[in-house]
Amino acid sequence: MCGIVAAASRRDIVSILLEGLRRLEYRGYDSCGIATLNNGALNCVRTVSRVHELAERASEDGLTGTTGIAHTRWATHGAPEVCNAHPHISCGHIAVVHNGIIENYEELRRDLQVKGYVFTSQTDTEVIAHLINAHDDGDLLQAVMSAVKLIRGSYAIAVIANDEPNRVIAARQGSPMVVGLGDGENFVASDAMAVGGMTERIVYIHEGDIVDVRPDSWKVYERTEGGDYITAKREVQVVHAYAGVVELGPYRHFMQKEILEQPRAVSDTLLEGVAAFSPTLFGADAEGIFSNTKRLLFLACGTSYYAALTAKYWIEEVAGIPCDVEIASEYRYRVSVSDPQTLVVTISQSGETADTLAALRHARDDLGMTQTLTICNVATSAMVNESRLAYITRAGVEIGVASTKAFTTQLVALYLLAFTLAKLNGRLDRTAEEDELKRLRHLPAAMSSVLALEPQLIAWAESFAAKQHALFLGRGMHYPIALEGALKLKEISYIHAEAYPAGELKHGPLALVDREMPVVTVAPNDCLLEKLKSNMQEVRARGGELYVCADGDSVIDATEGMHVIRLPENYGRLSPILHVLPLQLLAYHTAVACGNDVDKPRNLAKSVTVE
Repeated sequence: MCGIVAAASRRDIVSILLEGLRRLEYRGYDSCGIATLNNGALNCVRTVSRVHELAERASEDGLTGTTGIAHTRWATHGAPEVCNAHPHISCGHIAVVHNGIIENYEELRRDLQVKGYVFTSQTDTEVIAHLINAHDDGDLLQAVMSAVKLIRGSYAIAVIANDEPNRVIAARQGSPMVVGLGDGENFVASDAMAVGGMTERIVYIHEGDIVDVRPDSWKVYERTEGGDYITAKREVQVVHAYAGVVELGPYRHFMQKEILEQPRAVSDTLLEGVAAFSPTLFGADAEGIFSNTKRLLFLACGTSYYAALTAKYWIEEVAGIPCDVEIASEYRYRVSVSDPQTLVVTISQSGETADTLAALRHARDDLGMTQTLTICNVATSAMVNESRLAYITRAGVEIGVASTKAFTTQLVALYLLAFTLAKLNGRLDRTAEEDELKRLRHLPAAMSSVLALEPQLIAWAESFAAKQHALFLGRGMHYPIALEGALKLKEISYIHAEAYPAGELKHGPLALVDREMPVVTVAPNDCLLEKLKSNMQEVRARGGELYVCADGDSVIDATEGMHVIRLPENYGRLSPILHVLPLQLLAYHTAVACGNDVDKPRNLAKSVTVE
C-alpha cells in the first residue's frame, strides 16, 4: 500500500528518500515518485515502474536537494498512470504526497476549479495540493492547518513549498505517520522501517497532529476541540526498525522462500514461549488484564481473520472463555454492546491495516473497551503502539503479498495465548503444560516434514492451472484453514475458489460440483473425520474430483478421482498449522503454472492502509 518518506536536511537527500522507498516496496505499489527543493526550484520525477527505475530517472535528471518528499502509490482514485503518481504539484509551488482517501474531494475539486485551478490527474491527492496552495499566504504551516480543516477522510500527508526551503509540513488523520530524528536532519515516514537506516529515534504522530520538520528542529501541533492548533509534546522512542535488504537467494519467488522459511519462523516466534505459558509473554500488565478477562473479541481482516477463527476453537476449548470474531472492516458499522471485561485482540501482519486500526480505536475509544492486545509481525507498527499488550511474531520481513509465514506465526502466538489463559483459569496442570510445550518445540520439525511433500503438490498444481473454479472443504477448526487455502488460490492464481464447512455442502454448494470443479478437502484424523468422509462421497457421486490433505492414519486411500497427500503426523490441536502448508504450496505452484507474478498479484497490496 502507499508509502511516504520525507526529509529536511543539510545534505543531499535524494539517496535517502530512494532508500526509504526501497524499504517500503514490500507494501505493494503501482507507481512512485520523488520531489526535491534545490535553490528555490521544485523538481519532480515520477514513474509507473519500480523504485530502481525511479532512481535511474532521478540520476539521469540530475535530481538533487536538501529537502524532499517521496512516495509509493497503490491506486485508488485514478488508474496507475504517471499523471496520477505522487508527488502532486500545484502551480509549481506546493508539492504533496498522501496516503489515505479524501471523501469530499469531488466537492473540493469543484470549488477549486471555480477559483481557476486546473487538474491534471484523477486523484483525490491533487485536491490537497491545490487546497494548500489556495490558503498559502507565505506560511506553509498555516496553509496546511487551514486546508486540513476542510478535508473529510483519512490522510497522512507531507508537504513542501518552493519558497520555504529546509521545511517539511506533515499531518495525519486516520493514516499512520512517524517522525525520525537525525543529526542535522529530520525525517517523516509512513512507518519506522522507512527511516530505520538513518535513525532509531522515532516520534509517533497522534491522530489529528500536524508537525513542522526542519533539519535542526521539529514541532508538533495538536488540534483542540474548537478546531485550533496548539503545541504538543510527543515522546521520543528508540526503535530498532529492520532496515536490511531481503535477498531472494536460490528461490524463484519470495512467496516460495517464505513458505519454506516457516519452520524457522515458528521456531523464532517460540523462542520466548518455550519455557512456560506465561502472561509476561504478552506484556508487563498482561496478568492483571488476563485475570479479569471474561470474553475475547478478535478484530482482523483477510488471512489474519482466519487466524482468529482458528484461535476461537482453541481458546473456547482449553481456556473456557467465549470468543467473538469480527471482520474489522465491518465492525465499526453496526451497533455493538460494550463490555469493559472484554479483551480486544487485533491481528495484523503489518500492524498498519487501516480497517483493523479503525476497529481497534472504535472499540477502545468509542465503546470503552480499553483492554487491548495486538498480535503483529512489526514491533514498530501503529497497532502495536496503540495497544496495551502485544505479542510480536518473529516471521521476519514478508515480501510476498500473499501471507504465509506471518499466518503460521500468528497461529503459534494465538496458541500460546489460549494456553496462557487456560493456565490462569486453572484449566492446565503442570503435566499437561509440559506435554503442550513439548509438542510446540517439535512443531518446526513436523512442518519441515510436511513441506517435503512439495513435489506432490506440484503435480496437483499442473491440473489446477487448467481450472476456472475450485471448492475447499473443512470441518471444525480446519474450516478456517479451508478458507485460507481458497483465499491463497484466488489471490495469486486468479482461479475462483470458495471454502465451506463440509457439512454445508448439501445446502447449496453441491450444485456447483462437476468434473471441472476440483474439490480440496482438509481431512485430519479427528472426531469429524467419518462425517467428512461422507461429504467426500457426496462429491464423488456427482463426478467431482477430490484432492485430499489427510493425516497418515486417516485411512483414506487414493482411487480414481481421489488424489491423496498424507501428512506424516497427526498433530492434534496444532494440526491446522500443518494442514495449511500444502494449501499454500498448491496455490503457489498453481500460480507459477499459470505464469502469474506470484509476489505481486494484480490489484493487491501487502499492507492495506486505506479503507
